[in-house]
Amino acid sequence: MRKRPDFYFIFLAIFLVGTTSSTSVTANIAEDKQALLDFLGNISHSHTLNWFKNSSVCNRWTGVICSSDQTRVTELHLPGVGFRGSFPSNTLSRLSGLQVLSLRLNKISGSFPSDLSKLGNLTSLYLQSNNFYGPLPLDFSLWKNLSVLNLSINGFNGSIPSSITNLTHLTALNLSNNSFSGQISDINIPSLEELDLSNNNLTGIVPRSLRRFPSWAFLGNNISPENATPPSLPAEPPNAHPPMKTRKLSQPAVLAIAIGSCVLVFALVAMMLLLCRSNGGQQKGSVVAKPNKKETSSKKGVSESQDKTNRLFFFEGYRFAFDLEDLLRASAEVLGKGTFGTTYKAALEDTTTLVVKRLKEVTVAKREFEQQMEIVGKIRHENVAPLRAYYYSKDEKLIVFDYYEQGSASAMMHSRRGEGQGRTPVDWETRLRIAVGAARGIAHIHTQNGGKLVHGNLRASNIFLNSQGYGCVCDTGLATLMNPMPPPTARSFGYRAPEVTDTRKSTPASDVYGLGVLILELLTGKSPVHATGTEEVVHLVRWVNSVVREEWTAEVFDVELLRYPNIEEEMVEMLQLGMSCVTRMPERRPKITDVVRNLEEIRQLNSGNRPSSEVKSEVSSTPMPTPDAIVNQ
Repeated sequence: MRKRPDFYFIFLAIFLVGTTSSTSVTANIAEDKQALLDFLGNISHSHTLNWFKNSSVCNRWTGVICSSDQTRVTELHLPGVGFRGSFPSNTLSRLSGLQVLSLRLNKISGSFPSDLSKLGNLTSLYLQSNNFYGPLPLDFSLWKNLSVLNLSINGFNGSIPSSITNLTHLTALNLSNNSFSGQISDINIPSLEELDLSNNNLTGIVPRSLRRFPSWAFLGNNISPENATPPSLPAEPPNAHPPMKTRKLSQPAVLAIAIGSCVLVFALVAMMLLLCRSNGGQQKGSVVAKPNKKETSSKKGVSESQDKTNRLFFFEGYRFAFDLEDLLRASAEVLGKGTFGTTYKAALEDTTTLVVKRLKEVTVAKREFEQQMEIVGKIRHENVAPLRAYYYSKDEKLIVFDYYEQGSASAMMHSRRGEGQGRTPVDWETRLRIAVGAARGIAHIHTQNGGKLVHGNLRASNIFLNSQGYGCVCDTGLATLMNPMPPPTARSFGYRAPEVTDTRKSTPASDVYGLGVLILELLTGKSPVHATGTEEVVHLVRWVNSVVREEWTAEVFDVELLRYPNIEEEMVEMLQLGMSCVTRMPERRPKITDVVRNLEEIRQLNSGNRPSSEVKSEVSSTPMPTPDAIVNQ
């Protein structure tokens, strides 16, 4: 018998393996497709999905994302599609390649779907804003790769399972607005970056491993107050000494002795210089501006002491009664950490309360910094928060603003959201005033410095309410002083216009984009970006576009607004304006003056409101402009 060559057997082996592999691939995606169909067929839903048996699951089906080779379903995004009733067992748990599952903003009820523990590849699970109830499963150890777990705004109860500690890759955990009780487990996960346990029935103290998180993460519980708030300022450097006038701290968890370690060093050096000068009989006054010292009015519009080093610069028109040393002695509370630095609430000994922002990533020289502060410090407008003072040294840059008791628009909209303890929903009138005030403020900023000034960092956390209840813009003009962020990082914040690749080169059109995102945020009640460090990043602009495109316009609006009658037409007009502001092409966005006029006319044009039921049917069918520029952001 003639011997066949070796390459024949090699070819045959490759053919058989390839055939088997192709059959396996086809079987895998077919199994995933059937699992999805079984899920959809066993749960009630108010919106029709284009899941047809004869169409491609990877290329056609809404909310389904497959692997690059289209062999497995890896992500399922079905927020707000009207699912209701219990979660069908043995359906989605068969998607063994699933990595991201998002079923938020539905009305799924019943206990936690325990068979999801079979999804060993799951990295992100979003079940917030449903009607789940009962205790969580005791064992979370099967989700070894889980990075994000959001179960907020449900009815879960019982204790928080200690096995969550086994999720060693977890970066974000949100269990807020449930009915969890008992003491907080010691969730010692080094990778954890975001935590929210607010508005539950938890008791006891905050474990030491969790005290690095802000105090709002534990609000709305029965937690001992002395352990509810972590220290607010950075620790004192090893070789630094306390200020000369120290006092006993009554609340060491929230008090701090310095705005920053470097400021301490400079203050100490300055005091040492004073002592040396006093020994030589040449006292020249304080190194910082004090109200009882002789002062001169400079051409810059700031009040300066005769000494030229290490002092606060105060802008004219501000009756100051404090100096740098007073700031060092002030008790401080962290209000937030943002793009440009950390913001503190500083309570001085004379009961004055201020906001001090400790800037980071400032790259410009002192002269350029001072010139920008001079421009911003001259602005006087009811919708622009006035800059009161600033401090510049090689290692520390501070700016000082007034303190607004009601907090930022972001805090009003998102802190303790839901039916949590002590939260009052933000009404429609307030939201409209926030938008109108912010637009007026931006319009005025664009007239400054010969029309060359822009805000550059407009966001809800930089907007406060003035005495008339209108939005008041803060942090003006800081973007030009900072290190540029890479485009992916910059856009992840959600307010950044797509054309902005260098954050120092913002334009009036990019400010309009940020204002548009703010308008959508006020309408939807959703944050611009829910950044979790995983593939699941919910971009508000994209989401609004997709909902409107599917003609589910009524699903866009915040459920908290449904309690206010006869405002649907106003909301639709505001939605149209917001979407025009976030058009991808900057030249197609409206001018800021037109935005102000349109916002002001929303309430004027609709003073004679129609019955709510008459307008509500119109909301669902109102044709919306096609925001084609938003889709591919």
